[in-house]
Amino acid sequence: MGMTVTEKILAAHADLPEVVPGQLIMARVDLALANDITAPVAIREFARMGVKEVFDATRIALVPDHFTPNKDISSAEQARLVRDFAREQGIVHYFEVGRMGIEHCLLPEQGLVAPGELIVGADSHTCTYGALGAFATGVGSTDLAAVMATGEIWLRVPETIKFVYTGRLRPWVGGKDLILYTIGRIGVDGARYAAMEFTGPVVHELSMDSRFTMANMAIEAGAKNGIFPVDEKTHAYLAGRIKRPFRVYESDPDARYRQVYEWDVSELTPLVARPHLPENVAPARELREVIIDQVVIGSCPNGRMEDLRIAASLLRGRRVHPRVRLIVIPGTQAIYLEALREGLIEIFIDAGAAVSTPTCGPCLGGHMGILARNERAVATTNRNFVGRMGHPESEVYLAGPAVAAASAVLGRIADPEEVAG
Repeated sequence: MGMTVTEKILAAHADLPEVVPGQLIMARVDLALANDITAPVAIREFARMGVKEVFDATRIALVPDHFTPNKDISSAEQARLVRDFAREQGIVHYFEVGRMGIEHCLLPEQGLVAPGELIVGADSHTCTYGALGAFATGVGSTDLAAVMATGEIWLRVPETIKFVYTGRLRPWVGGKDLILYTIGRIGVDGARYAAMEFTGPVVHELSMDSRFTMANMAIEAGAKNGIFPVDEKTHAYLAGRIKRPFRVYESDPDARYRQVYEWDVSELTPLVARPHLPENVAPARELREVIIDQVVIGSCPNGRMEDLRIAASLLRGRRVHPRVRLIVIPGTQAIYLEALREGLIEIFIDAGAAVSTPTCGPCLGGHMGILARNERAVATTNRNFVGRMGHPESEVYLAGPAVAAASAVLGRIADPEEVAG
């Protein structure tokens, strides 16, 4: 019996000829990640272990991105703890304000993840890197402390669910719509502790930015990881970024799958996930009565160049509705600079948007766009739980950048065609 791509990566990192779902393994870690919220806990646990040095200062990335630039004294103290640890340990991949970005946009951009690698992060959306054909998953801060000390992690091999997308996507439909559709079909626990393997003709047509979006939200279906095949688009993205050797793995034709879904998505239209779960999905055109107060375009699923270009194409020459606050957050400094050079930032500001330095900020109700009681937001973020973006009586509607931009213009949830004409 063959193995899936996820099983092959785990077997290689456990120095085993093969693994099977449910098997417990100890695996070598290629990169360990933490941010300004999760790193302090890991650092304190690391100290309690009595370990003096991290296993490899070149294989740890610390990215203060959630409450930075610091929003208050508490967040400043958190960031300082991370900064001091990075200096003490000689952490090579430490990213300070002005050089940082939203971690899951930043690490692939910096060439820190590659196909076939095993990455763990003290952040649930670490699964983003599966877009590059890596096994990437979120862990707790105490687990991360052990990884920083040993370079290894204990894992249970997940079963794999295969998703095959056929047909041709309609205009304005992208990775965010595909993953919302998928979560809507299987539910927020439909892939619990499974690997979500994304395949099919539609997947090969997707841009890398859309693949990052889909892999990012695998956790919203309860998955252990999401993973894409490595193709010519992957290699084009990696060119000039990755200077070390890496290995590409592919699923065997006779690999075992817990389940296989095959969907023709030719008729799919832009989608929105209504409060308070990502599975609560409906077409944007069916939610026109929903009046909104705020729109956020950015975050780790949708803060990349493709997202900003899509939003700018709908905002060019138009104004944000006077009732709406539009906040645009480029995912990294490099993305911000490229958007500036292309004139996208000018388009956003002319339309009446506020443009922020890279930060997770509003996604988790941290800063830069907290909602008040009874306010509603359309956001390109990845979670819409109760109180996620502020007051527990506020509401968050998840969407892609096209729906978000169109909604900002009309002051209500809108299908992009209503603005594009």
